[in-house]
Amino acid sequence: MELLKYTIPAILVLILVYFLMHRFFKNEAKRRNLELKKSNLQIVTPTRMRAYERLALLLERINPNNMLVNKIDESMNCIQFQTSVLSDIRREFDHNISQQIYVSEELWEQIEDARENLIQLINAAATQCKADEPATKLASIIIEAYNMPEDTALNAAMRALKEEVNELF
Repeated sequence: MELLKYTIPAILVLILVYFLMHRFFKNEAKRRNLELKKSNLQIVTPTRMRAYERLALLLERINPNNMLVNKIDESMNCIQFQTSVLSDIRREFDHNISQQIYVSEELWEQIEDARENLIQLINAAATQCKADEPATKLASIIIEAYNMPEDTALNAAMRALKEEVNELF
C-alpha cells in the first residue's frame, strides 16, 4: 500500500511530462516548418511572378492581332506563311513550357487550350486559301476569324492568369 502511495503520483507525473514534452516538440517542428516555408516564399515568389510575366508575354506574342502584323512577308505564299506562323507558336510555347511548374494546373490547361485553339484556327483558315496565294490573304482570314467571337481562348487564358496573380496578392 505504501508503495502505491508513491508509485501512482510518480506515474501520473511521468505521463503528464510525456504529453507536455510531446506537445512541445510537435509545436517546435511546426514552427520550424513555418519558418522554412516563409524563407522559401521569399525565394519562390519572385520566380513565380517572373513565370506569370513570361506566360502573359507568351499569350500576347501568339495573339494573331500582334503576331501576324509583325510576321507578314509579301514574298511568302499561304503555305509558307502557315508553316512559319505555326512554327513560331510552337517555338514560343516550347520556350516557356517550364513555367508550368509555377502556375496552377487549371491555368496551364487553359494556356494549352488557347494554343491548340489558335493552331486549329490557323489550319482551318489555311484550308480557305490556295497554296500559291499571297500570305496577306491567309493573314486577313486568320485575323477576321480570330476576332469573330467576342471571347477567345487566348483572352480567357489571360483573364485566368490575371485572376491567379491577384489571388496571390
